[in-house]
Amino acid sequence: MKEHEHPHQDLPTENDAPADPARRRLIAAGVGLAGLSLGGCNLFDHRPATPKTAADVSLDRTLAAKVRQIVVIYAENRSFTNLYGDFPGVQYPLSAVAASQYTQLDRDGVTPLPTLPTIWGGLVPQAQEVDGKRYAIAENQINGLRNGPFRLADAEGEPLPNSVITRDLVHRFYQNQMQINAGRNNQFAAWGDSGGLVMGHYRNSPDTLKLWGLAQQYTLCDNFFMSAFGGSWLNHIFLISAQAPFYSDARNGPAAKLLAVVEGDDPTGSLLKLAPDSPKSALEGPPKFVRDGSLTADGYAVNTMFAPYQPSNVKPAPGGDPRFADTSNALVLPPQTYATIGDRLSEKGIDWAWYSGAWQYALDHRDTGAVPDFQYHHQPFNYFRNFAPGTAARERHLRDAGLGDDPSTNKLLADIDAGRLPPVTFYKPQGNLNMHAGYADVASGDRHITNVIEHIRRGPQWENTVVIVTVDENGGWWDHVAPPKGDRWGPGSRIPALVVSPLAKKAYVDHTVYDTNSILRFISRVHGLAPLDGVAARDRAFVANGEAPLGDLTQALDLA
Repeated sequence: MKEHEHPHQDLPTENDAPADPARRRLIAAGVGLAGLSLGGCNLFDHRPATPKTAADVSLDRTLAAKVRQIVVIYAENRSFTNLYGDFPGVQYPLSAVAASQYTQLDRDGVTPLPTLPTIWGGLVPQAQEVDGKRYAIAENQINGLRNGPFRLADAEGEPLPNSVITRDLVHRFYQNQMQINAGRNNQFAAWGDSGGLVMGHYRNSPDTLKLWGLAQQYTLCDNFFMSAFGGSWLNHIFLISAQAPFYSDARNGPAAKLLAVVEGDDPTGSLLKLAPDSPKSALEGPPKFVRDGSLTADGYAVNTMFAPYQPSNVKPAPGGDPRFADTSNALVLPPQTYATIGDRLSEKGIDWAWYSGAWQYALDHRDTGAVPDFQYHHQPFNYFRNFAPGTAARERHLRDAGLGDDPSTNKLLADIDAGRLPPVTFYKPQGNLNMHAGYADVASGDRHITNVIEHIRRGPQWENTVVIVTVDENGGWWDHVAPPKGDRWGPGSRIPALVVSPLAKKAYVDHTVYDTNSILRFISRVHGLAPLDGVAARDRAFVANGEAPLGDLTQALDLA
């Protein structure tokens, strides 16, 4: 491709754009709260709840009567802008973004980049054949990208099909905060590891994205944010527990080498300390840090850790229990003991399940390592002591979804067709079907997820089912809407979320502000559960910051 052949298609001039949403909901420059407290108050204290109004009580009764199954389908690594930027009716369409909102700044935080950096490593590093065409797009084939969002295209300028796997992008706790840059979203290129790729997006339609068609029929949430800054692992943990795990006494053991080094003396700081030899400009190469660890400087686990139980990235210790990971590896997280949504449901006698694609396959092949489709860090309950091998809770609730799209091999589809879904179901597709850049394409996951939904729509439980389809996090892709000001852990970037149900509002775009833990708020409201400590803490942080309360997804439903 020749230089500058990626125009800002349909982007208006700055004077034509609406008011900057980043200025309406600007994150404080520090982004974080110290530890788990705010203004000297413990965010986990249990204050009396605000009394419910008569309308709240009535809605609670209606929800309990009409919502019998909640199904959460959890895909991977796409920002809202990356897939749905100009979906009709969204509050902040990509085509109306002003130059002041999309222009990326260099690492000094002041200088606009003259062009986007090269896509380091190439857009499509591994050669692929799609519909008879070969795709292999190296670093030197796309140059001089304009500083702003661009439609993903091949080296000849033709739109990149959703079925091509692109290179991966960094998506980690500190980088996400540095890219968001206090709500301005203008340093994605500066602090990423993929150069200009962060600004790429697809121009979708029902012809290219089946989920787009479902969004047109049901409800698309366009102000839905990932609950935690950073990557897949932490957001999976937040999906079930709403708080970051803690690695006790990390500083005095092997895990000390995992502690991040941040700028300044405050261990709760949000800026990684640059290495002396880090390139000054994003045009010169990816940044280098003194230590970008899995743990914060004060010991909270925020980037990928390994499960203490099999299946895990770490094999059992020699001569040890084959069901456990070798704890001499510092990356093995000690089993966590705080409450999850599974614990809350079980305490009230409500059945639930987490279905993992390729879960049993991973268990059966853990000695060979031949598990290409199971992502070990995508089973968050495998990090909690209550679900250790040998427990009744693990046997009952952590289920194998099987493989692929055939009900003869996919146990989730078989249970859907037979009407055996429990009141609360989480589903994590196997790796090649989850849309994660680097090892999965968008089209395969799109087909798979819509197939699962089609089975639910044809199944005997559909009438009283609410399906929530979202992704764990943004995957490093730029988004132009600022997250609301929360606490030390998030919310992070905006991600897509659909509500598909006979109870959902039809052909509706819901502008309510949500984070991923709005799913926990919804489950808790339907089943009358006490809120998890992390959810309560996030809600109190919003009040303290003067933000409107986060929604619980009931605004996406029509329960009349």
